[in-house]
Amino acid sequence: MDFFNKLGDSIVSVTQEAVKKGKGMTDIAKLQHEVRTKEDFCKKQYEEIGRKFYEENKDIIPESYADLFEEIEAANRRIAELREQIAGLKGGVSCPKCGAVVAASASFCSECGAKINDMFEEEDEDETAEAES
Repeated sequence: MDFFNKLGDSIVSVTQEAVKKGKGMTDIAKLQHEVRTKEDFCKKQYEEIGRKFYEENKDIIPESYADLFEEIEAANRRIAELREQIAGLKGGVSCPKCGAVVAASASFCSECGAKINDMFEEEDEDETAEAES
């Protein structure tokens, strides 16, 4: 019987150790998940700081950021061009305010509510004024 008692004790001991290791692995996974969550949060905060800095300084660009500001402006111009192409392929127009594709005959943007015709009329007025000068 002594053999079976020792065998039983060994099985219990190994099982308890396996449970401890499993719990340790679970704890590690939870901590790693929390680390990733906090890293994602920090990344979003950094992006928001950058967005606010850009918005607050786009009229008077700090010299050390001039290249980055120009890259953002170039990317925004390209985004507007691409949205116009998409709108044309879909048979509509792109809202100048939010970029959503709306029907060419629409008076208002279905996404942001902006009045479409007024925006295009303002652009036409600007172009007419530039041509007259």
